[in-house]
Amino acid sequence: MTRMTWFATPVVHWLALLGLCAAYLQGGMQKAMDFSGAVAETAHFGMSPAVPVTLAVIVLELGASLAILCNRGRWLGAVALAVFTLAATFVANRFWDAPAPARFGMTNAFFEHLGLVGGFVLVAWHDLHERATSLSSSARS
Repeated sequence: MTRMTWFATPVVHWLALLGLCAAYLQGGMQKAMDFSGAVAETAHFGMSPAVPVTLAVIVLELGASLAILCNRGRWLGAVALAVFTLAATFVANRFWDAPAPARFGMTNAFFEHLGLVGGFVLVAWHDLHERATSLSSSARS
C-alpha cells in the first residue's frame, strides 16, 4: 500500500460518512431521549403540530443517517438530510434578523450548515454516479 492509498479505503469512507451523519445521529437520539424538550424546541421554532413534526424529525435524522451508513438508499438518505438541513438552516439560523450580539454565531452556524448540505449532495451525487457507471458498464458487457 502506498503512502496515500490507505486514505482511499472503505473504512475511511465509512468513517467520513459517520462524521457527516454524527450530528443527526446524536440529535435524533437526544430528541428521542428527551422527547418533551424536543417538542418544546419544535414549538419554539413555530412548527405545528409540534408532536408529529418532532416524531418526523427523529425518524428522518436517524433513518436517513442509517440509510447512508448502511448503503441502503444512500443517495435518498443524503438528499433527505440535505433538504432537511437547508430548510432547518433558514428556520433556525436567520442571522440577518438576529440582534448584533447573536449575529456572529448565527452567521457561522448558517454557513456551516450550508457546508453540510453540500456534503450530503456530494454523497448523493457519488452514489448515483457510481450506480450509473456500474449500470452502463454492465450494459456494455
